Amino acid sequence: MVREYGVDGGPQQQQQHKRLGGLVVGNYCHDVLFRGDLPVGETLGGAASFVSNVLDALAPSTSLYVAKVGADFAYAVPHPPRIVSSSSHTTLFHAHFPPVPAAGGYHDDRVLRRVRACDPIFPADLPDEIRFDYGLAVGVAGEILPETLARMIDLCRVVLVDAQGMIRSFDPVDGTVRLVPLRSTEFFHLLPRIGFLKASAEEAPFVDIEEARKWCCVIVTHGKDGCRVYWKDGELHVSPFHADQIDPTGAGDSFMGGFVSGLVWGLPVPDAVLLGNFFGSLTVTQIGVPKFDQRMLQNVKEELERRAAQPSGSCGRTISLVFHKSDTHEDFLEHLTGAAKLTCTVNPTDLHTNQDNQCQ
Repeated sequence: MVREYGVDGGPQQQQQHKRLGGLVVGNYCHDVLFRGDLPVGETLGGAASFVSNVLDALAPSTSLYVAKVGADFAYAVPHPPRIVSSSSHTTLFHAHFPPVPAAGGYHDDRVLRRVRACDPIFPADLPDEIRFDYGLAVGVAGEILPETLARMIDLCRVVLVDAQGMIRSFDPVDGTVRLVPLRSTEFFHLLPRIGFLKASAEEAPFVDIEEARKWCCVIVTHGKDGCRVYWKDGELHVSPFHADQIDPTGAGDSFMGGFVSGLVWGLPVPDAVLLGNFFGSLTVTQIGVPKFDQRMLQNVKEELERRAAQPSGSCGRTISLVFHKSDTHEDFLEHLTGAAKLTCTVNPTDLHTNQDNQCQ
């Protein structure tokens, strides 16, 4: 199956609206990590911070970020928040891990609590004078409203959505994050208008894959076991990359950044998913937003440029929804495995967020 989303608007649309590559919507956050009751790290959080870390390095087009924070926001970020709220603080999450982490890392057995939430992002917060080739809806704290997602769909040729922004609920007493069925939310009716829906293995049962795949492509991330891709007429598995996990925070967001970068460079869906797996695996080896080695990023970007230059490459023209692996899929896997050897490593015993990375 092949569907294409053109990146050039028609003549009338081009006259009326400026066009950019991507629209990324989701608030920045402040994350505090606990081991037992002891705080062991504080860092910038929010999906937009992880997504931009990959997109800025790889994507061949400009993106606009719409994030809302409070006046207390204290981080220097490449894409400053579009809105600073005068009525609320920056969203704050506490991630609680067991007192003794398995094999020296944090792993997935955490309890996540939203301690406070910034104001939501409203449709009026999105630019009205610009149209976009793609949109990324990457809410983490309930900040993207159904009507805001609907407006994103109007502004973008194709929209990719992280399910956590649709199905998370928050305990009214202590803010513990829980999940609710997608069907019970006001987002459900938007499924036929969404291009891609990404969910973790934990979130997948709440999405109802069999129903969602009738309307859009569903990608379920399984950590060390890779990903499964579902669409109306089939499904397939995409291989993982080995990683010594320290902190799972942001892995799915980095996956989204890698995945959409691959699509924009003209990769078929399974190859773009492979690139998403690659950046997700690198993210879990560090605490907070990872610092990627520039040699590795240059190596990967050159490979994407090489692939886009091939006769089948479609960068700059369309995002092609090709649901079969390319003939060079295994070669791409081997190349990325080699590129990973250029990455920076972090000592798993160093739990501070300001540690210096050690490069191989």
